Amino acid sequence: MEKDAKIYVAGHRGLVGSAIMRNLKKEGYNNLVYRTSSELDLRRQEKVEEFFKEERPEYVILAAAKVGGIQANDNYSAEFLYDNLMIESNVIEAAYQNDVKKLLFLGSSCIYPKYADQPMKEEYLLSGKLESTNESYAVAKITGIKLCEHYNKQYGTNFISAMPTNLYGPNDNFDLETSHVLPALIRKFHEAKVNDEDEVVIWGTGKPKREFLHVDDLADSLLFLMNNYDRNQFVNVGVGKDISILELAQLIKNIVGFEGEIVNDLSKPDGTPRKLLDVTRLNDLGWEAQISLEEGIKDTYQWFKENY
Repeated sequence: MEKDAKIYVAGHRGLVGSAIMRNLKKEGYNNLVYRTSSELDLRRQEKVEEFFKEERPEYVILAAAKVGGIQANDNYSAEFLYDNLMIESNVIEAAYQNDVKKLLFLGSSCIYPKYADQPMKEEYLLSGKLESTNESYAVAKITGIKLCEHYNKQYGTNFISAMPTNLYGPNDNFDLETSHVLPALIRKFHEAKVNDEDEVVIWGTGKPKREFLHVDDLADSLLFLMNNYDRNQFVNVGVGKDISILELAQLIKNIVGFEGEIVNDLSKPDGTPRKLLDVTRLNDLGWEAQISLEEGIKDTYQWFKENY
């Protein structure tokens, strides 16, 4: 991408979008276009079409999405499916209609089957049943990947897709009702420490394993892909190693400085047993994650304390 190119970042205020904005500015990209969700509802086709005709972005990074953890996905499954389908369909179609040079669609590792072989290779997509608790979100993200692939096939567009693993970092969602596991644990341990409580309860057995990528690493990988990748296959983005939820809880407990006990609530679901991405394709292109989990959690906890 040329340094003066007009780049539209959809979802610029979210966890991912804000990291993308920071990284683009740091790398000298200053012709950035964005709108808040109140200014532009991406679920409304007419509004999206008007925006693209008015702004004529040359490049699009589609990070806007309705996101949440197991509980939010399960409780609001129709919203997760509808909202994400409409957002991606409207933006991808408008990008095609307005001759966008390149678009990057951001998916999620939950697109893979619940019992996929580990680590999960890109070719495992659609090879088995999805995890039921986030099926609607996964279906929407799979549709986004396929939209990009088929627009490229039929129209000759250059629309690529990246599938990040579990993300965390500054601007994360720390709402215990809707957040993902890592920020939820940061808040739980912090509040337990402040309130001098004896224990922190975590969902399930703590045995499921998860991979965590700092959002600034993700932003760096997306800029790398925009500048170096043009194939019609999506790319996994991760660190290539995982940690159990109980080990994660212990790590966060130590970083926060909580001295009580960790208690497992076995009435709560574990979710998918393991979700580790095979990042060979991305590594072979020349990109690897740089931020360690401990370093990243310390950075995120510092942000949390300053902003909550």
